[in-house]
Amino acid sequence: MSNFEKLLPKDKIEDWEATNETCTFKIKNMGTIQLKRVASTPNSLIYLDSFGKTPIKFSLNIYIAEKTSTSSEAYLAFDGDVNPFMKLMLGKPLTEFFNYLIHQLTKIYSA
Repeated sequence: MSNFEKLLPKDKIEDWEATNETCTFKIKNMGTIQLKRVASTPNSLIYLDSFGKTPIKFSLNIYIAEKTSTSSEAYLAFDGDVNPFMKLMLGKPLTEFFNYLIHQLTKIYSA
């Protein structure tokens, strides 16, 4: 899970901690996020669930598909337990956050 830190915006993350199966970090002005790896398939899927005192319960799946012998395609699937009011408040920040993760994935792993 320590590699997940490379994808996060350094200026918005505090108190990063990671083990092989979990990571915890605080998003400035928002709250603490705790993630645990529930399942993974090498070079194919990483399934993460929130746990602990995370403001909302959610899962984040990272799907990876090989395109060629030297390139892959990845996409993120977020499934959150969010009421309509929270969705209005969190929609834009979450979209920006996930777009940042995708940008970092592309930047780091495209060579």
